[in-house]
Amino acid sequence: MQIYDYTVKDRKGNDVPMSNFKGKVLLIVNTATGCGFTPQYEGIEKLYEAYHEQGLEVLDFPCNQFGNQAPGNDEEIHEFCTFKYNTQFDQFKKVDVNGVNQDPLWAYLKSQKGFKGFDLKGKILIPIVKKMDPNYKNSSDIKWNFTKFLVDREGNVVERFESTIAPEKIEVIIKELI
Repeated sequence: MQIYDYTVKDRKGNDVPMSNFKGKVLLIVNTATGCGFTPQYEGIEKLYEAYHEQGLEVLDFPCNQFGNQAPGNDEEIHEFCTFKYNTQFDQFKKVDVNGVNQDPLWAYLKSQKGFKGFDLKGKILIPIVKKMDPNYKNSSDIKWNFTKFLVDREGNVVERFESTIAPEKIEVIIKELI
């Protein structure tokens, strides 16, 4: 399987084949509206505005699995993001990114790029993540909101960025892929 074999749901519940994004650079993010990392929406939107016309697509998947920080329904989440952060990129139906009900796309993404550890800023998450999963270091599971995957124009998952990596820090890689 490759990324283009999957189908996801938009926020209204309609099927969206990932093949619709063939030839695009994809930034795929699990998000939450009530998280300490929620202000990353601003940086993600800036990347979208700067590189969308050159082929960047941002795929936003709200997820309520980490601290119940995305409690709203899909429309409430969309309204929050567009009102507070003026987001223009695609927002999809809320998903589980881990566990028995995980979205198949997210299972695929994790199989392509596992967890490699936290940066120095990420050390603040270790006690929280360790409570949820004592074996977190050896698991490819998503650790928290705003984990980001970067996919090239051929559909290859080229990198995974943990929550503490600000969107601005990945701009250089996006530029290389555009």
